[in-house]
Formats: sequence, structure tokens, C-alpha cells
Amino acid sequence: MSREIKTPGPDHPITVGKNPARVMVKVGDQVVADTTAALVLQESNYPPAQYIPIADVDPAAITPTDTSTYCPYKGDASYYTLVTGDGELADAVWTYREPYPAVAEIAGHVAFYPNKVEITQS
Repeated sequence: MSREIKTPGPDHPITVGKNPARVMVKVGDQVVADTTAALVLQESNYPPAQYIPIADVDPAAITPTDTSTYCPYKGDASYYTLVTGDGELADAVWTYREPYPAVAEIAGHVAFYPNKVEITQS
């Protein structure tokens, strides 16, 4: 199956930049990620997504799943379930292990669904 690869442009802009703030991700009282090296990906008119280096995520808090999706601008996304003291949040975290060149900076980073976790910046 051939997949269309799209390049960001005026009709669908995507920018990736360093977030100068400290970004913390929590589920309840449990910190699952804490970084000063987050990237902010702004895609078209979607809310900005915080991409956190996988090294700054508690490895005990994430478990890979078989879920995958495709974005013609970013590539194939893989997912993780968040494992917390209160249970599991299926597919609450995603990553582009081999993102397309337009967003290559997000390789090695993960993002969290903001409706499933608390993301703060300070």
C-alpha cells in the first residue's frame, strides 16, 4: 500500500521549536515525565503538542501497545499505555519513531493526550 507523503506549507503549516519552559506531565499525583528539553509542535490550527524526550519519561510508567496510526505530514505513530498506581490509560502517549524530514526533530520524543494527563509548564 502506497502512502501519500505531504509537505507542510501555507495550507497546512507545521513548526517545531524548543520550549524554554520546564514541562511536567502528571496523572493524579504521579509524575510520569519531567523535562527542560521539550519541543513544541504546532500543526495547522490544532492545539500545540509538547514532545518530551523519551529519556525524560519514567520508563515504568509506559508500556508499548500494538496501536499505530498514520499522518501524511509526520509519518507512522506508535502508542504507549500509561501505567499508574490508579490503573492504565490505554494509548495515552504517542511517538513518531522515524518521522518525516519536515518534523525530524521529534524523533526520540513522545507526546501525551492532554485530556488524559495534566501537562504543566513553569
